[in-house]
Amino acid sequence: MGIELADIFRQCGPAYRQKYAGHIPIHHLQAMQAIETCRTEALGGQVFVCPDCEQVQYSYHSCRNRHCPKCQNENAQAWQEQQQAMLLPVPYFLLTFTLPAGLREFSRHQPRLIYDLLFRMSAAATQKLAQDPRFVGGQVGMVGVLHTWGRNLAYHPHVHYLVPAGGLAVDRKTWLAARQKFLLPVKALSRIFRAKMRQALAKVDVEGLISADVWQQNWVVHCKAVGCGQLALKYLAPYIFRVAISNRRILKLENGQVTFRYRATDTGQERLCTLTAEEFIRRFLQHILPKGFVKVRYYGFFSSGLRPRLTAIRQQLPQESNQFDQALPDQARETEPLSEKAHLCPVCGRPMQPEGLILPAKGRAPP
Repeated sequence: MGIELADIFRQCGPAYRQKYAGHIPIHHLQAMQAIETCRTEALGGQVFVCPDCEQVQYSYHSCRNRHCPKCQNENAQAWQEQQQAMLLPVPYFLLTFTLPAGLREFSRHQPRLIYDLLFRMSAAATQKLAQDPRFVGGQVGMVGVLHTWGRNLAYHPHVHYLVPAGGLAVDRKTWLAARQKFLLPVKALSRIFRAKMRQALAKVDVEGLISADVWQQNWVVHCKAVGCGQLALKYLAPYIFRVAISNRRILKLENGQVTFRYRATDTGQERLCTLTAEEFIRRFLQHILPKGFVKVRYYGFFSSGLRPRLTAIRQQLPQESNQFDQALPDQARETEPLSEKAHLCPVCGRPMQPEGLILPAKGRAPP
């Protein structure tokens, strides 16, 4: 068993909490505690016994915190299965809106405000440009997920959207097909996005907190074809529940330093990064989302109010064709291996039977 995020928190977390006492947001502390106790006796669990060889195993409860690298893989699979009813037999695109560097420091202090605006203004910009008859001419559907990290744990807030190639006309009934290889011009989209963010922040007192230069710079928006609906969902599902770093990427904790691997964005080559444990914890915690913040959102005809129209839309479209099946962009799996549904004996391989419960420490109920 290699080093895990929980091990780093257990060994180095106390010193970190003591050094920054009074300055750590409560939801950061709660996430640390959840990850430290995940699948340990602190949360309680069950005892399993093999009826043949009498081997005993203990299965502890998971913390189910959305930032825990042990608890997310099964959620991604379940989410993907739930989205099947939304699929359309058309090509899909991946739109990515990135928060510019000049807004990131303000975002660290006001994450709920900025993340919400990042969602709403990027979706509004997309819908505005999609209305242009040169591109779609109607309302598009969007499934978006927020990410805040780069591959080396740097702070890099951005939103990924899956968007089908087409939209609804003004009558909210007629399907308007877009081109298979082109959805929207990203330079125009980035300018609209920037303008909408500026207008929204003008309503907030940010005097002296945001440099005026940020409104003169080019903002980054990417758009890439990702194939048919099935492939697109399979691509997006890991993004939905991925955490800032998986346990399998953490290599060692030695002499107060953490070494982990990551894949360079520009070359795709694997690299190593070594940080002090304090800096590693700081980088991880900056990606803990505000309590209750919704990181997956639906817009356009994928919004809850218009979703019932998907059946009528699907009837206007030809059956799904293999012409839309293409290679997806490379992505490294960040999730942990699926936990075993059946508890098998490690000695003889036979199914084990539940024998009793392990009560959580200090009277804490299991999740």
